[in-house]
Amino acid sequence: MISPHSAQATTRVQGAPPPSGPPAWDGPPPPTQSPQRTALERMKELPGKVSIRWRLTLTYSALVFAAAAVLLFSVYAIIGRAISDAWPALDLGLPPLQDAQLQSEWRSLAGDAVQQARDALFGSAFYALLGVAILALIIGYFVADRAMRPVAQMTATARKLSESTLAHQRIALEGPSDELKELADTFDAMLTRLNVAFDTQRRFVANASHELRTPLTINRTVLEIALSDPEASEDLKALGRTLLEVNARNEKLIEGLLLLARSERELAVRKPLDVREVAQTAVDQVTPFAEEHGVTLTTELVSAPTVGDPVLLERSVSNLLENAVKYNIPENGKVWIRTGMVDGALVVQVANTGQHVPAYEVNSLFEPFRRLHADRVDSAKGSGLGLSIVRAVVQAHGGNVTAVPRDGGGLVVTMRLPSR
Repeated sequence: MISPHSAQATTRVQGAPPPSGPPAWDGPPPPTQSPQRTALERMKELPGKVSIRWRLTLTYSALVFAAAAVLLFSVYAIIGRAISDAWPALDLGLPPLQDAQLQSEWRSLAGDAVQQARDALFGSAFYALLGVAILALIIGYFVADRAMRPVAQMTATARKLSESTLAHQRIALEGPSDELKELADTFDAMLTRLNVAFDTQRRFVANASHELRTPLTINRTVLEIALSDPEASEDLKALGRTLLEVNARNEKLIEGLLLLARSERELAVRKPLDVREVAQTAVDQVTPFAEEHGVTLTTELVSAPTVGDPVLLERSVSNLLENAVKYNIPENGKVWIRTGMVDGALVVQVANTGQHVPAYEVNSLFEPFRRLHADRVDSAKGSGLGLSIVRAVVQAHGGNVTAVPRDGGGLVVTMRLPSR
């Protein structure tokens, strides 16, 4: 837990405190004991745990092994029959009794010769099949690798894709018009449609930024001029001040929506930065607001370098601090912020005093227009976009943000970002 008595910066950021109170479940409790599975059920689950490359390898190997086994056992039967058929007949002109005894011994020798030939072939065939199985695995793996190469190319292209590379990055698979070529062409066509959609979104955000801000700016200017008129009545001034507050709230809402749209896109700016400086700038901006509400800010800022958009990160930290101040206790409220490195990841943690937050309500607070114990109509404290913007900014930087109820009331929100 973030200590309210911390006076010096530390180089270690502790984990967030656990939720207070009994655990809350959104559904039935988890089973206390996992059910026993039969051997048949485990075997049915194996295909889902083996990659497609190894499944193809094992399939090719099994087919080659089966073909080799059939061939060897066919040779086994053919050689025995061939020796038996080719064994010469013996006729020495002896009396019938002696001739019958001699023919019996001769057939016994033929049977022994056939059996010895089959035993020798069987012993050699066993080692031959073992060698064929190993060779089949090797050949099957290379055949599967060659068959999966176009899929690997599509995967590599998809991993390299971003909003900025959609305009020129394509798979462009060459080869015969087979199923893989059709899949690659379909993927390229989808990338083209996505690029058009992103361009449309960028134009919409730019146009909305101008079309929505301009009328509100004009309204604010007209209202300020009207309020500055010394001949204006008190009723008119009261109405003007109310309209100014409504106008300011609309401006803030539109600014939040545009910032949220910008945060959910690929980062256009990536600069080396120190999150301690970003957090300090956010603290300086929020300090007057906190003093106005009688909230004490305690900082514990440790250097943590990373790469990203400093404006968006500063806005996200400011949103966390503003929320921590707004949703605090009426008197002697406290907010703690600290930065540092934990297990190779950059961490920004903001905690505050406040009302108790149920554990099952925490995740919903990151959704747009959601507030604790309030619907979207109740907007006395804000537009309900602060934590949504924070989550979008953090995810755009390749990190994650979590929140847990703080012991004694309030929240502990932790941002984790990859280090430089």
